[in-house]
Amino acid sequence: MTPRSRFAAVAGLLLALLPGIAAAASASVGGVTVNLDSGAEAPEMASALQVLALLTVLSLAPAILIVLTAFTRIIIVLSMLRLALGMQSTPPNTVLVSLALFLTLFTMMPVVDEMNRVAFTPYTAGEITAMDAAQKALVPLRGFMIRQTREKDMALVMELSGKPRPKTMEEIETTTLIPAFMLSELQTAFQIGFVIFLPFLLIDLISASVLMAMGMIMVPPLTIALPIKVLMFVLIEGWALVAKALVGSFS
Repeated sequence: MTPRSRFAAVAGLLLALLPGIAAAASASVGGVTVNLDSGAEAPEMASALQVLALLTVLSLAPAILIVLTAFTRIIIVLSMLRLALGMQSTPPNTVLVSLALFLTLFTMMPVVDEMNRVAFTPYTAGEITAMDAAQKALVPLRGFMIRQTREKDMALVMELSGKPRPKTMEEIETTTLIPAFMLSELQTAFQIGFVIFLPFLLIDLISASVLMAMGMIMVPPLTIALPIKVLMFVLIEGWALVAKALVGSFS
């Protein structure tokens, strides 16, 4: 019997057995039981929906990290610092993102602890439902975002959305708070980046002026300025200062 004829025979056998398999309530293969009964218990369906919701949240984790935490401000400042040093690919993006993630964790730790206390721990203990846990977990996160959001940005988003101005902070919708928070984070990040740029810009200007005075106009100023900037940044322990300033800017 040729391989093609053997495959056809096996396929025919499976088709012949298909009605019996579909009619069976369950099947066990290799110690694994598959339940095909339409009258499955409701808790099994609830568990499946919980797994589906968990996978959905995990797929949206990068977006949640960017729009709801301190990650945006930190990664922008670190990227501008690399540009100010004059090195396009050092440190690499993976190093900057990893550092930004840990600084974000340190910054958000009080919020995470509060979310764990009021939402996750009662939910695992069976005291509240999943919906109540999600609502309670959102309260400390919203508090963090409101503290970091400027009034001008909030007013701008309110004007763009066409919604009436809320009377209290609790009345601010999350869909309105998120863009206002991101605008404030961008504004603050660029302000910090501008302050970081100034000393490095001064070194570039001094290097260019010295080279012009010496008549060495063919020498790129970056050739002289880059090692001086790196040396100065290392001597003042610049990475530690920047990390401390970033975490402290959220106080």
